[in-house]
Amino acid sequence: MANVIDVRGVKIGEGVPKIIVPIVGQTKEEILAAVDMFSGVAMDIVEWRVDWFEDVFDFDKVEDVLKDLRPALGDTPILFTFRTSKEGGEKAIDTDAYAKLNIQAAQTGMVDLIDVEVFTGDDIVKEIIEGAHANGVKVVASNHDFDKTPDKDDIVGRLRKMQELGADIPKIAVMPRNKKDVLTLLSATEEMATDYADRPIITMSMAGTGLISRLCGEVFGSSCTFGAVGKVSAPGQMNAVDLDTVLNLIHNGL
Repeated sequence: MANVIDVRGVKIGEGVPKIIVPIVGQTKEEILAAVDMFSGVAMDIVEWRVDWFEDVFDFDKVEDVLKDLRPALGDTPILFTFRTSKEGGEKAIDTDAYAKLNIQAAQTGMVDLIDVEVFTGDDIVKEIIEGAHANGVKVVASNHDFDKTPDKDDIVGRLRKMQELGADIPKIAVMPRNKKDVLTLLSATEEMATDYADRPIITMSMAGTGLISRLCGEVFGSSCTFGAVGKVSAPGQMNAVDLDTVLNLIHNGL
């Protein structure tokens, strides 16, 4: 059984998969307005997709947003994510700036988790993970394939690599070209969770075809799933309210 990670009392890797809701505002006003839409929505973690933020390359402005975002979200954990354009995000960034941004975010004490793209380069990834851990921040290592679904052994290999580099939560998202690809992702998830993982993992097959993978994580071993309130941040994301209903229906039936 994979270990459970406790972030502000949210037990990732235990029970119903945790719902992560993204904020994709471009301005500080849009980012904080998104928080107002969260009232009454069942969610466990908020992901600030900082690559959408217009002033992301000015760290003082990033920190200024966090100073308001942190209290606005109360005890909800914040996952700080700069998704690069090569993995489906809004902006490109060079690796040194990427490392600096993530480590500075961890040093603020205002974020609980950071996302690190595992194929940024092993040395940079290790540097970011060490920088995060030195500040008590957990790391989600991630990989996104918007073109295809790699074969099962490749998916498992990528997740194992993330674990070996020291990430707290390995995460992979892949694009299905057909229904069989969804089964490949689920099979890889089950194998990783059963045979190799000693920590929670997050997996998903994207788009409408892969939607089922966002719902059945508790069965196959994925610890979190992404739900939208307003604007989606990836293809196939469900509304967070509906997602909560389905996740609990499945949980109660197991």
